[in-house]
Amino acid sequence: MDTEDRFNNSVLSVLSVVKSGDFYRLYGSDIARNPTVNEEMKMGSMKAYRALKKAGIDFVTSVPCVNLGGLLDLLESDPGIVHIPVTREEEGVGICAGAYLGGANPALVMQNSGLGNSINALASLSLLYRMPLLMVLSHRGDLGEQISAQVPMGQLTPGLLDDLGIPWYSPTPSDVDRVIPGAWTLAKTSGLPVAILLGESFWV
Repeated sequence: MDTEDRFNNSVLSVLSVVKSGDFYRLYGSDIARNPTVNEEMKMGSMKAYRALKKAGIDFVTSVPCVNLGGLLDLLESDPGIVHIPVTREEEGVGICAGAYLGGANPALVMQNSGLGNSINALASLSLLYRMPLLMVLSHRGDLGEQISAQVPMGQLTPGLLDDLGIPWYSPTPSDVDRVIPGAWTLAKTSGLPVAILLGESFWV
């Protein structure tokens, strides 16, 4: 087998994993792999999922994150939601824009570290052409973070959203069922992306 054939086979293997919906399970879904994950995290995932359903979200792109694993499992198993895992966050922005133009109610679910990757797509597509988008971000580097590499982006995230002119909210488990539907309503009314930041305290 020559180099080109090996490359093509590798690409086909990756595409088959993404198409099967198992991509995110290979990269961080602790709830999918570990039944002992604490009940608080499972409860937070369920509350966020129910809030997205209440908002009418029916199309989701995602990039995996440990904290979002349970939520992604729930979204993937819902036949009323189209869930497309992507490899980079800006891909999700573009796909969600197309879904919105096709009549869907889209959300991008990702870790806040991916905000940096998606700034150009948000500014030159979603913001420029006023395409509503609900962004659900796990806010790593927040209070309680135990991984030092997550801290710099965690501290910058709110300011980056402010600089982009993207409204953001950081709900608690007790009010997420109100905040997420309200955020999507605001996104549609304003024609802007709206971000939901789910910090470490949301999952514990």
